[in-house]
Amino acid sequence: MQAGDQAGHPRDLTPSLVVRLRAGDATAGGLLNDLYREPMLWFCWGYLGNEQDAEDAVQEVFCKVLRTGGVAENFRAWLYKIARRHCLNVLRGHARRCDARPLPSESRLGADQTGNLTRLVRREQRSHVAHLLEALPADQREVLRLRHVDGLERAEIAYVLDLPEPVVKSRLFEGLKKLRDHSSLLDDE
Repeated sequence: MQAGDQAGHPRDLTPSLVVRLRAGDATAGGLLNDLYREPMLWFCWGYLGNEQDAEDAVQEVFCKVLRTGGVAENFRAWLYKIARRHCLNVLRGHARRCDARPLPSESRLGADQTGNLTRLVRREQRSHVAHLLEALPADQREVLRLRHVDGLERAEIAYVLDLPEPVVKSRLFEGLKKLRDHSSLLDDE
């Protein structure tokens, strides 16, 4: 693992890939696509609520990255910040809200090799947790999603949301505490 790569993400190579792509290197574009397209698709889908809007958003986000003059040192956080701003602008333009939209189902990831009953129980559990998440304040829900669905570190979340890191830490703590303390998640003994 190289310095600045605590989470195992290829942050150090990405700025050079963007520079190479801007110079016309199609291989660099393929590598960027392999690294970031799927996570960006899921991220945008979480905000926009459907696959087609998410596909369009990802394309726009990558176009914005290519048009931008520089490349941030922490490319991943920078990319998420651009994607978040784009999705919020799309939502504002369509005068709709993403707060009530559930996260995409796991069905796009392919079926487990488990039995039908196990999949049904897992689906019900995910649905229950999604319902509990919807009840959280939007600011807590957003930081929980960025941390636990998108896998961003606290410093990256702070960068994406333009917040001080202690505020992110507090929102993560409070959101998780509310989820842990919810009576429906406690074991009935």
